[in-house]
Amino acid sequence: MDSIISWAKENYDLITLLVGLLGVVIAVIALIDEIRKKKMKNKERENAKTTEQKMKTKRTTPEFITELQPGEIFVFGSNLSGMHGGGAAYIAYRKFGAIMGQGVGLQGQSYGIPTMQGGVETIRPYVDEFIAFAKEHSELTFLVTRIGCGIAGFTDAEISPLFEKAHDVDNIVLPRGW
Repeated sequence: MDSIISWAKENYDLITLLVGLLGVVIAVIALIDEIRKKKMKNKERENAKTTEQKMKTKRTTPEFITELQPGEIFVFGSNLSGMHGGGAAYIAYRKFGAIMGQGVGLQGQSYGIPTMQGGVETIRPYVDEFIAFAKEHSELTFLVTRIGCGIAGFTDAEISPLFEKAHDVDNIVLPRGW
């Protein structure tokens, strides 16, 4: 032990220099970490702004759809049995070619997504199927109504997350706030 103390006394200047260098290295590492964190925050802000701008500039589904242009499809909440007796389903049946007895998929100038069979999670597979269909049919524009938020009794906050993947699909038009 005495030899260590003796060596430390003899090399005091070297030890002081090394401790100082270690402090500088630690300070540089902390500075690099701080710069990395700021870059990440800036990137997160930019991504948020981009998403916000997309939502502001992207077309939204009108509250009431009374007519469609060629190539536009009215997307409505339906029931599995295809009994289009009320709400947007009735409009789809009366005006846009929905077929009585068909609850799912493309029907004339409309597309049915079942919303009456259970909880929100029972709707998800039909929404995913719809998004895949829309991607395959880029020649069509799909105007999504507030499916499930009428007769089915769900809220926008419950249904809109199901359409998260639709935000990047150019031919899917969602309701405001979705």
